[in-house]
Amino acid sequence: MTEVLHPRDVVLTGGRTASEPYVIVTADDAAGLAAYRRLRHEVFVEEQGLFAGSDADDADDDPRTVVLVARAADGTVLGGVRLHPAHHPGLGGRDLGWWRGGRLVVARQARGDLGIGAALVRAACAAAETAGALRFEATVQARNETLFRRLGWSGRDRLLLQGREHVVMDWPIGRVQRLVDATKTSLGSLVGSLLPHDGRLGGFLGDDGAPVPGSDLVAACDAILPSMVERDPEWAGWCAVLVNLNDLSAMGARPVGLLDAVAARDASFARRILRGLGEAVQAWDVPVLGGHTQLGVNAALSVTALGRTTAPVAGGGARAGQRLRLTADLGGGWRRGYTGAQWDSSSHRSGAELRALADVVPALRPTAAKDVSMTGVVGTAGMLAEASGCRAVLDVAAVPAPEEARVADWLTCFPGFAMITAETVDAPPAGLPGFVASEACGELSTGAGVGLRWPDGVVTEAVRAGVTGLGPALAERRRPGSSEPLRSTGAIDTTRPEEVAS
Repeated sequence: MTEVLHPRDVVLTGGRTASEPYVIVTADDAAGLAAYRRLRHEVFVEEQGLFAGSDADDADDDPRTVVLVARAADGTVLGGVRLHPAHHPGLGGRDLGWWRGGRLVVARQARGDLGIGAALVRAACAAAETAGALRFEATVQARNETLFRRLGWSGRDRLLLQGREHVVMDWPIGRVQRLVDATKTSLGSLVGSLLPHDGRLGGFLGDDGAPVPGSDLVAACDAILPSMVERDPEWAGWCAVLVNLNDLSAMGARPVGLLDAVAARDASFARRILRGLGEAVQAWDVPVLGGHTQLGVNAALSVTALGRTTAPVAGGGARAGQRLRLTADLGGGWRRGYTGAQWDSSSHRSGAELRALADVVPALRPTAAKDVSMTGVVGTAGMLAEASGCRAVLDVAAVPAPEEARVADWLTCFPGFAMITAETVDAPPAGLPGFVASEACGELSTGAGVGLRWPDGVVTEAVRAGVTGLGPALAERRRPGSSEPLRSTGAIDTTRPEEVAS
């Protein structure tokens, strides 16, 4: 494909590097920025004749733009590169995590053997991920394509700019995949053998909770990271209740009680954990039915929640062609000490507001639902898709997100309360609590993994394949207390609550 591109989108390399030592640093001073821009003018305007008069553009004036420079031991700027959020009309000025590299330059006298150009590219990739990029691209002269490919970039489109052939290249951002690999990928090999796949209740259903055979009960169990219990015991106690009730809510179940298992080095520390747990059960008005406490050991906390529903919503009941929706409480802010990792939407809410969140999934009437947990919005969408035998594609610009949160952080954090659901209806949902945001923001298709679709229509890969390795959920399961098969569509029929719509 050949297309004329605006000069601001170009990344150019000045060749190889010098024999003297250098460091790459952020140019956050006026002198460093001025030296970098003089060098750009010398190379792009005077030496290469790519621009007439000036190579400056609006990215230079964007306060979010980051400039990296290579400095010799005496402070001389030998090269530089800039990176910034993409300037695209579909973004409306927002930083969605789509970043571009540009104006990569190396001084003529510094082109030699040490690889300043390559070092600047690698530094720019690291800086982009640090800045919250989920997509990072550059447009390079075709003669420099080999350099970028050698550094791990891949080519996408070929363009004509300033009368010269260029290549649009992408750097693979692995943030979501790393999160998935660290938290979920081993599940298939670890617990797969415990889950019979012969159609009996107890096989892999893809749900956030487990229907209890012979009853209308749903059980959910989650443990809190020991490091979090040690660091913030009251918050750990609160979250132990929150995450388990979220799991019940994802299945359309109403809570009836909790069991807790607490371990601590002494009674004083255990009391702090139980203080947070007690405040949570009071807020949600859910009793602690029993549990276990052990002292003189390392801190640990897990909670089991029991709920009831006659129509459990499946985690793997969706199909290709259905829409994905995110419904989330965007209120609150980052938990102190967990910026970018844990969004606290719950501690400021009243008990009535917290209990109203149990109405979300029944109001949505989804074909499948999952509570967004430690793999974030993207990874949880991948788990719903995997259990449904599908691929998920999320429209990044359509995902509801707090203004205070970087999009990359929001898509990979624990968001407090957020539900990913699949749906077939075209009408917007009714009956949701007034303080939650809800938007259709993607769809399921054939294939595997999770793609992120950007305002220019490009889809980047966030998760390559299944998140857990457990594969699709069982096609059927047994209705609680009955031998009658229960299809895994999970849609709630509000006119006949004892039934599940197929």
